[in-house]
Amino acid sequence: MAKEFHRADRVADAMRRELARLIQHEVRDPRVGMVNVNDVEVSRDLTTAKVFVTLVGEDDRSKIDISMDALNKAAGFLRSQLAKEIQIRTIPRLQFRYDETSVRGQHLSALIDKAVKSDQKKSDEDSDNHSEEQND
Repeated sequence: MAKEFHRADRVADAMRRELARLIQHEVRDPRVGMVNVNDVEVSRDLTTAKVFVTLVGEDDRSKIDISMDALNKAAGFLRSQLAKEIQIRTIPRLQFRYDETSVRGQHLSALIDKAVKSDQKKSDEDSDNHSEEQND
């Protein structure tokens, strides 16, 4: 059975695409840097939108906070630009949130890779010890 797409979902998708373009080309604040728009969640009544973003190559929490503050201050400008591009009666108020899921995912992936390498190394050592015992 096909998934139902609600109006809020369609608006969120259009906003995600357009915000990615607007932030890249229209926001001139140097504090913002390179931003990925991961997701947009629009409330059912279309009054608010949570915009989940990550900052490319940024790990310093203080710089992330500064960038997020700059994005939230640019929310009014971005909302007015969205109004020109998306044809709906009212554009939801934008709330930018830092999305840590991709950072956490990368960290967990690195931990898994480290564990696999450790297991492989231990397995190789065990097989070397086992073959030495058979030769004796």
